Amino acid sequence: MNSLNSTLSLNTAIVHPPFFFINGLNNIPHAKYYYVFLCFVFVVSVLGNSFVIFVIYIERSFHTPKYMGVFNLAVADFGESTSLIPNLIAMFLFDSQYISYDACLANMFFVFYFSTLQALTLTILAYDRLVAICFPLRYHAIVTMPAIAVMLAVAWGITALFIISVVSLITRLSFCKSIVVKSYFCDHGPILRLACNDYLPNYITAFACIILFLYLPLVLTVLSYVFIAGALFKISSQEGRFKAIKTCSAHLMLVAIYYLPIIGTYIVPTLHPNARIINTSLAMALPPMMNPIIYVLNTEEVIQSISVNLNVV
Repeated sequence: MNSLNSTLSLNTAIVHPPFFFINGLNNIPHAKYYYVFLCFVFVVSVLGNSFVIFVIYIERSFHTPKYMGVFNLAVADFGESTSLIPNLIAMFLFDSQYISYDACLANMFFVFYFSTLQALTLTILAYDRLVAICFPLRYHAIVTMPAIAVMLAVAWGITALFIISVVSLITRLSFCKSIVVKSYFCDHGPILRLACNDYLPNYITAFACIILFLYLPLVLTVLSYVFIAGALFKISSQEGRFKAIKTCSAHLMLVAIYYLPIIGTYIVPTLHPNARIINTSLAMALPPMMNPIIYVLNTEEVIQSISVNLNVV
């Protein structure tokens, strides 16, 4: 009976605030100019990724395993931009940094979900480049539409499973100290630090997600390019080597744009809080804008397709 009463009292002690206050950009000088910049980034991201999705959808020559991955990356970019930046712009336009508890959890889920999908899709595209360079004669037998579709479906499913677990565990936390979230969105870490009760299970789950969805994809991508570099040295002709490198250039730039700002944030422990917020927000906002631009400007097939369609028109 005593154990039942203690359990009931523990459950009733959980406090969920009606709102959180997103404090991230509040203390940054001239923040209004940064909001305007984010608005520009959002417009370019939405238009660019919509364009990539549209072109791949209507152009039958792009219905290949590689462009299935590019299509998925554009969808993930579109999803991340629309789940992150409009909330920031709304804070600026309506001068309100409050967000309801449920909306905060939804915001956390969608931002991390689509950001994680970006990392996994880049890894799948690295696998595509690995097979194309190292096993060119077997490429069409190994990298097939069903194979890539299965990989992408697993990526969507396992990401949903883990991110739902991370967000659901927030509901077991009690917030009785403060409602001020020191980030630019409903970030998991800053919200954990507001909890009054034990958040060790939340921390362990979040740490597992970081290992699985940030470090592991990065390691696999780097290993892919280690093997690709080895295969490039075996190509005798300079022209063949240059052509192989060119097929990887767009993907390498996407990987660099996604990972370098994140790595830079974590390897500089003395980074000023405002600089850290700006850096992490750029790390989330810029890749969705740059990815379609890079693929359009660095992929010969896309440029040729656009030229042909323009000539037809």
